[in-house]
Amino acid sequence: MDSAALKDVAALKRNIKQVNPGAVIIEGNSPIRVDHPEMVTGKRVLVVEDGPTLTHGGMKFGAGTVVSHNLKAKQLVDPGPYLVGDLKKTFDKYPEIGILLPAMGYGEKQLSDLEDTINSTDCDSVVIGTPIDLSRVIHIRKPHTRAYYELEEIGKPDLNDIMDEFLKNKFRDKVRQ
Repeated sequence: MDSAALKDVAALKRNIKQVNPGAVIIEGNSPIRVDHPEMVTGKRVLVVEDGPTLTHGGMKFGAGTVVSHNLKAKQLVDPGPYLVGDLKKTFDKYPEIGILLPAMGYGEKQLSDLEDTINSTDCDSVVIGTPIDLSRVIHIRKPHTRAYYELEEIGKPDLNDIMDEFLKNKFRDKVRQ
């Protein structure tokens, strides 16, 4: 709700009701959080975003970029000169990625290329805007922090209400059997 135009939210609700009239709609915001804002403010940062989001997903930015702008990073560092292996091919295929680094790491070779590129890039710190914490799968030798979306529910019903009702009905069905 916090990033969409009201007319777009209204259109989405109409479409949901048209496809599934019984659907429960839970409204929410998606605030972006960062673990260590001091690693972003005034720093030259390398922003690593979700690879598929930037490539075939067609998005131009993600949580890492938003946090870097909101916290007034001094500069977003271009990883281009430091790319290795498969990441060079990714940039050749998707030049519109620009100065963001897509996390393309589905196998050992791609993860190694990502790790080498991050560790070679001349930056003060790394902003990880991927759904997973990359530092759990590669060794990042630079100061780094995660940027991520959270769900902030608005009003009722919320997810707890829906799950409580679901479990109550599920349990009731089991008792009847």
